[in-house]
Amino acid sequence: MYDLIVLGGGPAGLAAACRAWQEGVRRILLVERDDALGGILNQCIHNGFGLHRFSEELTGPEYAGRYIRMLGQTGVEVRLATMALQILPGQDGAPHEVHTLSPTHGYEVLQTRAIVLAMGCRERTRGAIALPGERPAGIFTAGAAQRYLNIEGYLVGRRVVILGSGDIGLIMARRMTLEGAKVLACVEVMPYSGGLTRNIVQCLQDYDIPLYLSHTVTDIKGHDRLEQVTVSQVDANRRPIPGTEMVFDCDTLLLSVGLIPENELTRQAGIEMDRRTHGAVVSEAMQTSVPGIFACGNVLHVHDLVDYVSAESERAGAAAAAYLQGNPSASLPSLRLDNGAGIAYTVPQRLHPGIGEAQVFFRVNRVTGPAAVVAENDAGETSRFRRLRFAPGEMERITLPANLVATAKEHITLRLEEGSV
Repeated sequence: MYDLIVLGGGPAGLAAACRAWQEGVRRILLVERDDALGGILNQCIHNGFGLHRFSEELTGPEYAGRYIRMLGQTGVEVRLATMALQILPGQDGAPHEVHTLSPTHGYEVLQTRAIVLAMGCRERTRGAIALPGERPAGIFTAGAAQRYLNIEGYLVGRRVVILGSGDIGLIMARRMTLEGAKVLACVEVMPYSGGLTRNIVQCLQDYDIPLYLSHTVTDIKGHDRLEQVTVSQVDANRRPIPGTEMVFDCDTLLLSVGLIPENELTRQAGIEMDRRTHGAVVSEAMQTSVPGIFACGNVLHVHDLVDYVSAESERAGAAAAAYLQGNPSASLPSLRLDNGAGIAYTVPQRLHPGIGEAQVFFRVNRVTGPAAVVAENDAGETSRFRRLRFAPGEMERITLPANLVATAKEHITLRLEEGSV
């Protein structure tokens, strides 16, 4: 019987487990399906991590190493190469069950008083976006190519086209170039990039790699190995425009077309989901609709900075400790945090009225110049948060003032107002 089981040994799970231990929880088990801790950070050998959390620039393995060493100073039990198969929430105060499978322990049913979901996310594949054309070798997700190159030591191709401008695709454009490959183009179906501005500059512009916005791949040719991709411009409805085709002779196509939170276990457990984030609906304490089950990191919503993952996950670990120490919330609070015009989603989605200030993550759904996010409640209170620029590829964080939360009756709405700076 455990007090807390953390599912996932990436940056989210590491931070949540460390914080729960610091808060006094002692019977903690961390479950990781890979054979090493660190998650996706192990293959992210570029720098840019840790500026917020550690006030210095680290590579992914260095950032993970910091937390792995912190975990090593605790008594948290770690099980590697262990797959969580099922979560059965406890009823009427009974413990939750986590079903796991591993070569060492076989099939086990573990009981726990609380769970932190930190399973991360996976990449969207070619099948998910229904790319037309033949099915030759040479088509990879950007993350798979990153693992082949940075961990296994294989260069997956020499002439490369990248579909999608998410951060992993942008970073792989630079990485492939540094290893001697020729990146012919980065193609994005939306009229704006899905990655951070710093990655567009450092990974594309610095290496003279063209970025084609409002374009997509419309044909793939090659029998055994990829030989050509056809790229076409798209209209406002994302339909290819005849006569705009460009043909690239290439041997590799990398897909950076979105990340999907790994929430099969979450749905199976009957936890309320948010169709906007594809993660669980949570309170400001990261608690889901099932008391004693918390969620954090990319399984909750896709982050662009690991520093924010750590901060959010430490909050989940602290909240799990508070729950175990006698401060449980019976269910999700009733105060809703809604997304209005221009806002794609908010996390958390629910708030307790008496919490004081509330930190909120959100994304916008379009690129703007000077603008403000307006938070308003149903009692007429408003707060404004001004920025010189908003972009969908960059997650934003604001802190709602205590009076705005305290005076709300049923909901607080965030909306985007342009030209307000």
